Amino acid sequence: MDGDGKHVHVDSADEEIVARVAAIDVAKDSGMVCTRVPHPSLPGRRTSTVWSVSARTRSIIELAERLAAEGVERVVLEATSDYWRPFYYLLEARGLLVWLVNARDVKNVPGRPKTDKLDAVWLAKLNERGMLRASFVPPLEIRQLRDYTRLRVDLIGERTRHIQRLEKLLEDALIKLSSVASEIMGVSGRAMIAALIDGERDPQVLAELAKGRLRVKRAALVEALTGRFDEHHAELADMLLDQIDGLSAQIERLDSRIEQLIDSIPAAQAPPAPSSGDTGTAPAYLAAIDRLNEVTGIGRHAAQTIIAEVGLSMAIFPTSGHLVSWAKLSPRAIQSGAKTRSGKTGKGNRYLKAVLGEAAAVAARTNTFLGGRYRRLARRIGKLKALVAVARSILVIVWHLLTDPTSRYRDLGADFFDNRVRPDRRKNNHIHQLEALGYKVTLEPAA
Repeated sequence: MDGDGKHVHVDSADEEIVARVAAIDVAKDSGMVCTRVPHPSLPGRRTSTVWSVSARTRSIIELAERLAAEGVERVVLEATSDYWRPFYYLLEARGLLVWLVNARDVKNVPGRPKTDKLDAVWLAKLNERGMLRASFVPPLEIRQLRDYTRLRVDLIGERTRHIQRLEKLLEDALIKLSSVASEIMGVSGRAMIAALIDGERDPQVLAELAKGRLRVKRAALVEALTGRFDEHHAELADMLLDQIDGLSAQIERLDSRIEQLIDSIPAAQAPPAPSSGDTGTAPAYLAAIDRLNEVTGIGRHAAQTIIAEVGLSMAIFPTSGHLVSWAKLSPRAIQSGAKTRSGKTGKGNRYLKAVLGEAAAVAARTNTFLGGRYRRLARRIGKLKALVAVARSILVIVWHLLTDPTSRYRDLGADFFDNRVRPDRRKNNHIHQLEALGYKVTLEPAA
């Protein structure tokens, strides 16, 4: 801001005019390509060339060679479903600089006819003027890891749905096992369901299959296992158990494969310890998974998913605020005239937001810094917004841990915020709270 109160903004380097650009309007089976280069004989003029390319490997490779021969400095693709992938992968493999941009940022000008040709020309013009922002596309090894972690999340969700179908089937048979046992797929619940499938109908016998702490609920189990479980229920339950077991086996296979993939990524390993004459004082550096695993609420599975979604290099996110904004975990500021309000956070990456939400829910129940932050915010803004705020804090911590491989997470304690408040302010807060309840407060110093 200058002396007159005006905001002065300095354009960044990526807003310079790019001399030779290309843009591709991607469809399922083809792509409309537009190149814009300086005119060979007219200074200050530019030439646009538009043509269609088949979305086949050979055609895209030929396109990459042509763009490289013309000296194209940057290629822009519109993120249309998954159809952009063959163009992005093959053009990137040729050595071209490829940007994937959000379709929301490249909408056509109102009033202009909507055609693939005009869309490609408009995208190329935005590209050459530096008016686009590149979307985050992780490197190859992270993309492969992401495929495995996302499939694991989807299979876990599918297994949960099959378990819910099994519970619904038991309810139809008047078996109220889920009302007594907290987990119907535990050792005891699984044994009782297997016995029902095998033809056992005596609730006394079924209740004797309970293990551990569930045995003290024997009387309740006898009541819950008294129902009308017939042969058609047994056949359907057997089919659902087969599906659940098959999904569990696939999830275990994905777990081991994900561990192997992370172990094969050099950036995910612990950095070498500094050379020191006294080995006992050398700092203990950890691998990326172990560093994230120390954060309250994050387990190994959550750490694997986070790395698969944001990558291991934070160079693409200059600050933690950039990462939080990309993940859509910070409210947007909406200003119109003299009014300013906060908008919704947005959709963002659903896999990342889901795992951060689970981590925040776990951290909220702990007596740690994040748990204290949740309880402090929940009193003022509500539980749901407090969970989003804690998820944002976790992502900020993740950014710092991935930015500096030698860093470690250190919990500040649940009373961190209380200790930061000056004693007189804390005293006044308590007095105001008591006065709000109708009390007259007088203070007497302790001896």
